[in-house]
Amino acid sequence: MLHIHFTAEDMARVRFAPRPSPVPELHAALLMLGAPHEGLLFGRWRGRLLRTLPGAAEPLAELVPGGAAPRFLDVLGGSREDGFALIRSARPEFVRSELERVYAGQNPVPPWVRALHHGDAAAWGTLDRAQRAAYETVLAPVWPLVQDLHRAEFTRYALTAAEQGLAAALATVAPGSRLRDGVWRWPTAPSAREAREAGEVRKAREAGEARELGEAGVARKAPPAREVRLDGRGLVLLPTFHWRGGPLVQDLPDRPVVLTYPAGGGVPPAPESRGPQGSRGSRGSRGEPGGLSAALGRTRTEVLRALTEPRTTTDLARRTGISNATASAHAAALRAAGLITTTRTGRSVHHERTPLGTLVMGTGHTP
Repeated sequence: MLHIHFTAEDMARVRFAPRPSPVPELHAALLMLGAPHEGLLFGRWRGRLLRTLPGAAEPLAELVPGGAAPRFLDVLGGSREDGFALIRSARPEFVRSELERVYAGQNPVPPWVRALHHGDAAAWGTLDRAQRAAYETVLAPVWPLVQDLHRAEFTRYALTAAEQGLAAALATVAPGSRLRDGVWRWPTAPSAREAREAGEVRKAREAGEARELGEAGVARKAPPAREVRLDGRGLVLLPTFHWRGGPLVQDLPDRPVVLTYPAGGGVPPAPESRGPQGSRGSRGSRGEPGGLSAALGRTRTEVLRALTEPRTTTDLARRTGISNATASAHAAALRAAGLITTTRTGRSVHHERTPLGTLVMGTGHTP
């Protein structure tokens, strides 16, 4: 179990990350590479990446010798460069203490990690190159899809919060969780070892052989709940589409707590196929998101894209290459979907995106 304790001040400081963050998403993906118990859904993805991951990325594995990463890697940032700059700005004493923590009892320590412990610039360069190499192989091919998935998750949360309130919105993040008396209780997923042992006990019981496993195995107690106290710092919700385990919590002093939770359809995003002319197969010639074009249609997507500012029907028609009557019909459909509003001043009609329409189109931000 995970228990997150809110103060009254924290209730007003819950926010959803407006866009995906490359560094946490990359770290979640690298954690999944080391989780073979997810072979059914992630096996093909893992095999492909292990075959293609360049040697320059290997230092990242050396930063997690016991399965726990140093906390100075816990950053957000709107791009990979922003994220690495935040990592690089960590206090030297914090970097040293975290490296000492993760390497406690671990030998040998790689030379470049020893150099990083001493603040060596070349060691930071090694880490930068490792992150860049891993990003280009693991995330860059699927980043447009991750952005689309994040927008869908953002929209789902925002609409639930607006219609039903914070408690219901948090329940969409973690089905089975509940917010009561200022505590968000989240039932965490069992570890791979716990799931395996539970399966063994169940099979033994079915076969009438539970005694062979010993009473300790049958009566294993659930681990104690992890208690996270926000204490006025607030909470940032960040979905990840490369992680299937329990929530990943960034809980650092004087920073908002960041809760990274598994989202999406349960399988890792796959690179989009290439069309015959080298463009992405599920994207149009202007690069519109394939899922949005499939849902709205190419022309309506172009109409919505053209509304970077309020425009008349005639202006929309001219910008999208369609007739005034067709532009008016598409605007009516988008208005019915809540994606645009239409106002009339005298004989002039102006169309404008709603906040939902802007959210659906995205911000245009790239890592």
